Amino acid sequence: MIKIAIGSDHRGFILKQEIIPYLKKKGMLVTDVGAYSRQSCDYPEFAVKVGRLVSKRKARFGILVCSSGLGMAIAANKIQGIRAANCFNIISARFAREHNDANILVLGAKFVDKNLAKRIVNIWLKTKFLGGRHKRRIKLISQE
Repeated sequence: MIKIAIGSDHRGFILKQEIIPYLKKKGMLVTDVGAYSRQSCDYPEFAVKVGRLVSKRKARFGILVCSSGLGMAIAANKIQGIRAANCFNIISARFAREHNDANILVLGAKFVDKNLAKRIVNIWLKTKFLGGRHKRRIKLISQE
């Protein structure tokens, strides 16, 4: 069973609530780190919570949702070992896994509706990292 940590801010809350049952239906074990309502909150808090669970291998993957996906991706990518990719379509989701071995998927609720989000999540989870030249590039990204 694949463990997935998921988090959102207030702007991503509704889309997150659509994704969680979808993941559970697919047999995933889901840890929801919040937000738990549409009350205004700060997205970095949830990006860090999900990022830490993934970086400490307490979750295999993470999913973050905010209005644009931009802030969440920036905040999550500050955590060592995290490769968070903001995906807006099926192709970007596939490339995020194949080329970048992204371990956190970031979605912008303002740009991705629930049906597209589910399709993106599905392809992102099914796609394997290609390795090869991409592995070398991941090592370069990991260097400080």
